[in-house]
Amino acid sequence: MNILNVNMSVNPVTGGGTVERVLKLHQALIRSGMQSHVLTLANGPEFPSSLSDAEVTELPCWNKRWHLPVPCFKTVKELVTWADVIHLMNHWTIINAWVYLIAWRSGKPYVVCPAGALTIFGRSRVKKNIYQFFIGHRLLQNASAGIMISPGEFNYFKKAGLSPEAIHHIPNGVNEEDFSCNDPKVFRQAAGIGEVAFLLFLGRLNAIKGPDLLLRAFAKVQDKFPHHLVFIGPDGGMAGELEQLCIDLDLTNRVHFAGFAGGDLKSSAYHGAELLIVPSRFEAMSIVALEAAITGTPVLLTDQCGFAQLAAAGAAIEVSATVDGLMEGLLTLLKDPLYLKKMGERGRTYSRENYTWDIAAKKHIDLFSRLL
Repeated sequence: MNILNVNMSVNPVTGGGTVERVLKLHQALIRSGMQSHVLTLANGPEFPSSLSDAEVTELPCWNKRWHLPVPCFKTVKELVTWADVIHLMNHWTIINAWVYLIAWRSGKPYVVCPAGALTIFGRSRVKKNIYQFFIGHRLLQNASAGIMISPGEFNYFKKAGLSPEAIHHIPNGVNEEDFSCNDPKVFRQAAGIGEVAFLLFLGRLNAIKGPDLLLRAFAKVQDKFPHHLVFIGPDGGMAGELEQLCIDLDLTNRVHFAGFAGGDLKSSAYHGAELLIVPSRFEAMSIVALEAAITGTPVLLTDQCGFAQLAAAGAAIEVSATVDGLMEGLLTLLKDPLYLKKMGERGRTYSRENYTWDIAAKKHIDLFSRLL
């Protein structure tokens, strides 16, 4: 089976969770014996070493801010013709709209995985409404199937016009071998934080991820615990605001902004953290929570993260996506180190048994086979 995976980016620095999902799923599909290819935009300097030139097609990008591809009609048409099934990741992208139009005209089956992107949140609301009016609704309605990462996306798909039978739940996965660097000193030395105990945020510094909520909650409990707070992730528009907030709250000596970290650095950070906090205002399924779980790191996450299963397994606790909710969660967890350790152990076992990319790939293959 030939599978074409489409995403606007394979840049691990700026692309976020959709890049992680596309790349890991692509690799798992190949391990399963499928022919998988990635179509994306050349919109960043970072190209994952895990991809070979034969596995990916990068279209030139006219405008990196809006991810506008140069119209290489022949290239895209050839890839659509090659594919048996097309897998569209994300939603608000011109490349998805373009591939959809070619696939629809060709009668080629395609599936859509918005990964939580069906909500209109944050900046560019007007542009997103225009996109949805002219093409987004039709792209969703004409899809052969919709893939939701968390059950919370079901109503968004249904509202878009997909029948319940066409909506399928395939959650994120994780590869334990990707997090084999378990020496916390690797990250501590790179970030310059010494031997202090630290709490971890990992994600874009963007309003939807809630780093401001976490910072204000941390300010309320800083006198009760010795921990520092470390933010890992690229600027998503809030870096300056967060740095100023640190000054206003007198937290500059307790809060660290480490920038992007991948590979062994990220693995080392997970293994060294006392707790991962995911303060998102909205998220389909927090992939960083799953990564923390596989490393045995306990998790505090909001009830907007789409991962209630982790809390139900005893590997995390859920709180409201508010400053007070996060504050209460921190107070509850940090006062009981033994409970934190047990949470981490449960998380590692749960993720090993239920969430691997090979499991996710098999579910995709089963779905694609039914469509054909």
